[in-house]
Amino acid sequence: MSQLLGGRYALGEMIGTGGMADVFIGDDTRLNRKVAIKVLRRDLARDPSFVARFKKEALAAGGLNHSGIVSVYDSGEESNSPYIVMELITGESLRQLLQKGLIPQARALEIVEGILQALEYSHKEGIVHRDIKPGNIMITESGDIKVMDFGIARATDDIGATMTNTWNVVGTAQYLSPEQATGEMADGRSDLYSLGCLMYELLTGRPPFTGDTPVSIAYQHVSSPITPASQVMPGLSNDIDRMLEVVLSKDPNNRYQDASAMLADLRRVIKGEPVTTKIQKVFPRRKLITTLSAIVAGVVLVGAGVFFSSGGSAPLTVPNVVGLTEGEARALLSNFNVNINTAPDPRIPIDRVASQMPLATTNAEKGSSVTLTISSGPGNTTVPTGLVGISLEAARSILTAAGLLVAQTQPVDSDQAPGVVLSVVPAAGTTIMAGSGVVLQIASGNVQVPSLLGVSEIQAKTLLVQAGFLVREIYAYDATQELGVVLAQAPEAGTTRIIGSAVTITVNKN
Repeated sequence: MSQLLGGRYALGEMIGTGGMADVFIGDDTRLNRKVAIKVLRRDLARDPSFVARFKKEALAAGGLNHSGIVSVYDSGEESNSPYIVMELITGESLRQLLQKGLIPQARALEIVEGILQALEYSHKEGIVHRDIKPGNIMITESGDIKVMDFGIARATDDIGATMTNTWNVVGTAQYLSPEQATGEMADGRSDLYSLGCLMYELLTGRPPFTGDTPVSIAYQHVSSPITPASQVMPGLSNDIDRMLEVVLSKDPNNRYQDASAMLADLRRVIKGEPVTTKIQKVFPRRKLITTLSAIVAGVVLVGAGVFFSSGGSAPLTVPNVVGLTEGEARALLSNFNVNINTAPDPRIPIDRVASQMPLATTNAEKGSSVTLTISSGPGNTTVPTGLVGISLEAARSILTAAGLLVAQTQPVDSDQAPGVVLSVVPAAGTTIMAGSGVVLQIASGNVQVPSLLGVSEIQAKTLLVQAGFLVREIYAYDATQELGVVLAQAPEAGTTRIIGSAVTITVNKN
């Protein structure tokens, strides 16, 4: 790529990188000012869906002109690499600020007010952000609040703006609205719910819902009541509790209906006056059953957020229930016949789902069987029989159900189909410690490495297992990316490797 984009913007040093783009300091040589230039990564520029999403960000944010929204000045394409020219913000993200400790209540409410003012404007302009979270809020050196990254925003008149558009990143688990979690239409009230989650975290030091896995957090957004903020952080007023109860209502019709209404109550709280909006206690059992069933449409958390596959009459997408309790898993698997096994597993807490078969995101008929293995904690287990002659994927599932791992695969020439298991070490029937690894000899053959950048750790493992690869994980930290997403992979996507060989993923972990 030329160092002078569009004949005008000189690229400087890189100041950040993300799942889709690298960000550089730049010089606008025409106006003699510093700018930030976001350039779509080269490995993604060949994918039309990523290019379309990147260009959509420029269109969504480019039409917004508000002091509380990071300005987009220009966009273009150079050497087949799209770029966006933005306002350069010097400061820190709200996520970085939260990592330093609890923010004083008065300042926390000021931050929420600044975000609300930006949302009030964007919603009136017909743009819903759909990914309000600490990483997308900047605090400038002068203390101003700036909302950024409208990369997954959608126009409010776009009736297709739901999570059934599987390539769209549509929210982050801890700040995900119930309607986003069930694939329904996300409107301005969804942004307010996400902001309510952020407000709760600013005031208490933690999000309203946490869990072992992203899917368990999504489940709670749909079905679990919030703990009043004053119980987490004594001293918070009843008016703050009441305000959070309204904005975090499961039913969008019971929330603040627009940012202006929430802003009015927030300003009353700041002044020490009572709030005027009261929640409608309407959440019938039928609604709960409907929304829980909708989650079965398929949960796959990716990049800056969550993907859901569109539901149909049949087949259904099997949701990811690893890490959940048996009760939570059964609720999500209400359309399937659930079978339960128990096995030792040193990695999964006792009484939590350690593995499932079929794997998450695969398709299965309504009423078909899903087998769950519940962890009994660490202990000894036995190498199962019946592994020779079956596929690597099937063998891996059986071993996982027994509390064992595939430590190594050894591809060898054979007249068997690629990936078929030829031998097992230790031999079937051997008693070994749960969590130990076995060595499988498999018939050799080449398969293509899938694209994993920006997807969640869970989804990356699923894709690799389904393709017949071993998974190796390393960790790094990128403050511009969501925790738990894949930052890098080796070998790169599209290359071919022998089935059973290892693919290394770098997962974002603080």
